[in-house]
Amino acid sequence: MVVPSFENPTFTHSTLLTQRLSRRAGLGYPAAVTTRLLLISDTHIPGRARTLPDAVRREADVADLIVHAGDWVAASVLGDLRDHGDVLGVYGNNDGDDLRAVLPEIARREIEGVRVAVVHETGQKQRREERMDAAFPDADLLVFGHSHIPWDTTSPSGMRLLNPGSPTDRRRQPHHTLMVVELADGGIRSVDLRRI
Repeated sequence: MVVPSFENPTFTHSTLLTQRLSRRAGLGYPAAVTTRLLLISDTHIPGRARTLPDAVRREADVADLIVHAGDWVAASVLGDLRDHGDVLGVYGNNDGDDLRAVLPEIARREIEGVRVAVVHETGQKQRREERMDAAFPDADLLVFGHSHIPWDTTSPSGMRLLNPGSPTDRRRQPHHTLMVVELADGGIRSVDLRRI
Protein backbone atom coordinates (compact mmCIF):
# COMPACT_ATOMS: atom_id res chain seq x y z
CA MET A 1 0.00 0.00 0.00
CA VAL A 2 1.34 3.42 -0.95
CA VAL A 3 0.84 6.07 1.71
CA PRO A 4 0.61 9.56 0.20
CA SER A 5 3.32 11.91 1.36
CA PHE A 6 4.13 15.54 0.79
CA GLU A 7 6.94 14.44 -1.51
CA ASN A 8 4.45 12.48 -3.67
CA PRO A 9 1.32 14.62 -3.56
CA THR A 10 -2.01 13.42 -4.82
CA PHE A 11 -4.50 15.74 -6.41
CA THR A 12 -8.24 15.80 -6.21
CA HIS A 13 -10.32 15.15 -9.28
CA SER A 14 -11.48 18.78 -9.25
CA THR A 15 -7.89 20.02 -9.38
CA LEU A 16 -7.02 17.85 -12.35
CA LEU A 17 -10.23 18.77 -14.14
CA THR A 18 -9.64 22.49 -13.57
CA GLN A 19 -6.07 22.23 -14.85
CA ARG A 20 -7.30 20.52 -18.02
CA LEU A 21 -10.02 23.13 -18.53
CA SER A 22 -7.56 25.99 -17.98
CA ARG A 23 -5.17 24.60 -20.56
CA ARG A 24 -8.01 24.18 -23.05
CA ALA A 25 -9.01 27.79 -22.49
CA GLY A 26 -5.49 28.88 -23.43
CA LEU A 27 -4.44 29.88 -19.93
CA GLY A 28 -0.88 29.11 -18.86
CA TYR A 29 -1.84 28.43 -15.24
CA PRO A 30 -4.49 26.42 -13.43
CA ALA A 31 -7.65 28.27 -12.45
CA ALA A 32 -8.28 28.83 -8.74
CA VAL A 33 -10.02 25.83 -7.20
CA THR A 34 -11.69 25.45 -3.85
CA THR A 35 -11.57 21.97 -2.35
CA ARG A 36 -14.17 21.12 0.27
CA LEU A 37 -13.22 18.73 3.08
CA LEU A 38 -15.60 17.00 5.46
CA LEU A 39 -13.84 16.34 8.80
CA ILE A 40 -15.25 13.74 11.19
CA SER A 41 -13.87 11.55 13.94
CA ASP A 42 -14.86 9.15 16.69
CA THR A 43 -17.95 7.68 15.07
CA HIS A 44 -17.84 4.64 17.42
CA ILE A 45 -20.36 2.66 15.37
CA PRO A 46 -22.24 0.55 16.47
CA GLY A 47 -21.54 1.42 20.11
CA ARG A 48 -22.77 5.02 19.99
CA ALA A 49 -24.99 4.92 16.91
CA ARG A 50 -26.23 2.21 14.57
CA THR A 51 -25.15 4.06 11.44
CA LEU A 52 -23.74 7.38 10.33
CA PRO A 53 -26.14 10.29 10.80
CA ASP A 54 -27.90 11.53 7.66
CA ALA A 55 -26.20 14.92 8.10
CA VAL A 56 -22.80 13.24 7.72
CA ARG A 57 -23.89 11.45 4.56
CA ARG A 58 -25.28 14.68 3.07
CA GLU A 59 -22.03 16.53 3.76
CA ALA A 60 -20.01 13.57 2.41
CA ASP A 61 -21.95 13.76 -0.85
CA VAL A 62 -20.88 17.36 -1.47
CA ALA A 63 -17.31 17.08 -0.15
CA ASP A 64 -14.31 16.61 -2.41
CA LEU A 65 -12.59 14.62 0.35
CA ILE A 66 -13.87 12.96 3.53
CA VAL A 67 -11.32 12.98 6.38
CA HIS A 68 -11.89 10.62 9.34
CA ALA A 69 -9.51 10.93 12.31
CA GLY A 70 -10.04 7.45 13.76
CA ASP A 71 -12.18 5.41 16.15
CA TRP A 72 -14.47 4.13 13.43
CA VAL A 73 -14.89 0.89 15.45
CA ALA A 74 -16.79 -0.90 12.63
CA ALA A 75 -15.01 -1.35 9.30
CA SER A 76 -18.40 -0.99 7.60
CA VAL A 77 -18.21 2.77 8.32
CA LEU A 78 -15.20 3.02 6.01
CA GLY A 79 -17.16 1.25 3.27
CA ASP A 80 -20.17 3.47 3.87
CA LEU A 81 -18.10 6.65 3.54
CA ARG A 82 -16.33 5.34 0.43
CA ASP A 83 -19.76 5.01 -1.17
CA HIS A 84 -20.06 8.79 -0.78
CA GLY A 85 -16.59 9.88 -1.91
CA ASP A 86 -12.83 9.81 -1.53
CA VAL A 87 -11.74 9.03 2.06
CA LEU A 88 -8.52 9.91 3.88
CA GLY A 89 -8.45 8.24 7.27
CA VAL A 90 -6.43 6.79 10.11
CA TYR A 91 -7.11 4.16 12.74
CA GLY A 92 -7.79 5.08 16.36
CA ASN A 93 -7.19 3.39 19.68
CA ASN A 94 -10.61 1.66 19.57
CA ASP A 95 -10.15 0.26 16.06
CA GLY A 96 -9.44 -3.42 15.55
CA ASP A 97 -7.07 -5.33 13.34
CA ASP A 98 -9.47 -5.15 10.37
CA LEU A 99 -9.17 -1.35 10.22
CA ARG A 100 -5.50 -1.29 11.19
CA ALA A 101 -4.79 -3.54 8.21
CA VAL A 102 -6.15 -0.98 5.73
CA LEU A 103 -5.57 2.39 7.45
CA PRO A 104 -2.34 4.04 8.62
CA GLU A 105 -1.68 5.54 12.05
CA ILE A 106 -0.78 8.83 10.33
CA ALA A 107 -2.05 9.91 6.91
CA ARG A 108 -0.67 12.75 4.79
CA ARG A 109 -1.82 14.39 1.60
CA GLU A 110 -1.12 17.67 -0.14
CA ILE A 111 -4.37 19.31 -1.23
CA GLU A 112 -4.45 22.60 -3.15
CA GLY A 113 -0.96 23.35 -1.85
CA VAL A 114 -1.92 22.68 1.79
CA ARG A 115 0.06 19.91 3.49
CA VAL A 116 -2.53 17.97 5.51
CA ALA A 117 -1.72 15.39 8.20
CA VAL A 118 -4.26 13.24 10.05
CA VAL A 119 -3.71 11.40 13.35
CA HIS A 120 -6.08 10.12 16.01
CA GLU A 121 -4.38 11.13 19.25
CA THR A 122 -2.33 14.22 20.12
CA GLY A 123 -2.23 13.83 23.91
CA GLN A 124 -3.38 16.30 26.53
CA LYS A 125 -4.44 19.80 25.53
CA GLN A 126 -1.70 21.57 27.51
CA ARG A 127 1.10 22.56 25.11
CA ARG A 128 -0.57 20.60 22.27
CA GLU A 129 0.38 23.20 19.67
CA GLU A 130 4.08 23.11 20.58
CA ARG A 131 4.18 19.29 20.68
CA MET A 132 2.46 19.02 17.31
CA ASP A 133 4.85 21.57 15.78
CA ALA A 134 7.68 19.21 16.78
CA ALA A 135 5.84 16.06 15.64
CA PHE A 136 4.55 17.47 12.32
CA PRO A 137 7.05 20.15 11.22
CA ASP A 138 6.06 19.77 7.55
CA ALA A 139 2.26 20.08 7.98
CA ASP A 140 0.09 23.14 7.41
CA LEU A 141 -3.09 21.49 8.75
CA LEU A 142 -3.35 18.74 11.36
CA VAL A 143 -6.69 16.95 11.77
CA PHE A 144 -7.07 14.86 14.92
CA GLY A 145 -9.72 13.24 17.11
CA HIS A 146 -9.88 11.13 20.29
CA SER A 147 -11.23 13.71 22.76
CA HIS A 148 -14.63 14.21 21.05
CA ILE A 149 -14.09 17.91 21.83
CA PRO A 150 -14.08 20.34 18.89
CA TRP A 151 -10.76 22.18 18.64
CA ASP A 152 -9.50 24.95 16.38
CA THR A 153 -6.16 26.56 17.16
CA THR A 154 -2.98 27.63 15.40
CA SER A 155 0.46 26.50 16.53
CA PRO A 156 3.45 28.86 16.94
CA SER A 157 4.71 27.78 13.50
CA GLY A 158 1.35 28.63 11.90
CA MET A 159 0.00 25.06 11.58
CA ARG A 160 -3.79 24.87 12.03
CA LEU A 161 -5.00 22.15 14.42
CA LEU A 162 -8.59 20.96 13.96
CA ASN A 163 -10.65 18.38 15.84
CA PRO A 164 -14.20 18.02 14.47
CA GLY A 165 -15.59 16.44 17.64
CA SER A 166 -17.91 13.48 17.08
CA PRO A 167 -21.09 13.17 15.01
CA THR A 168 -22.35 10.28 17.18
CA ASP A 169 -20.85 10.54 20.70
CA ARG A 170 -20.81 14.05 22.13
CA ARG A 171 -19.68 12.95 25.60
CA ARG A 172 -19.80 16.13 27.70
CA GLN A 173 -20.24 18.43 24.71
CA PRO A 174 -23.59 20.12 24.09
CA HIS A 175 -23.89 18.87 20.49
CA HIS A 176 -22.76 16.24 18.02
CA THR A 177 -20.46 17.96 15.52
CA LEU A 178 -18.53 17.78 12.26
CA MET A 179 -16.39 20.33 10.40
CA VAL A 180 -16.42 21.57 6.84
CA VAL A 181 -13.14 23.08 5.64
CA GLU A 182 -12.45 24.82 2.35
CA LEU A 183 -8.93 24.96 0.93
CA ALA A 184 -7.86 27.23 -1.92
CA ASP A 185 -4.76 28.96 -3.27
CA GLY A 186 -2.40 27.15 -0.91
CA GLY A 187 -4.31 28.05 2.24
CA ILE A 188 -7.31 27.40 4.44
CA ARG A 189 -10.16 29.56 3.17
CA SER A 190 -12.75 28.65 5.83
CA VAL A 191 -13.45 26.36 8.79
CA ASP A 192 -17.06 25.73 9.77
CA LEU A 193 -17.93 23.73 12.90
CA ARG A 194 -21.46 22.37 12.41
CA ARG A 195 -23.90 21.02 14.98
CA ILE A 196 -25.88 17.97 13.92
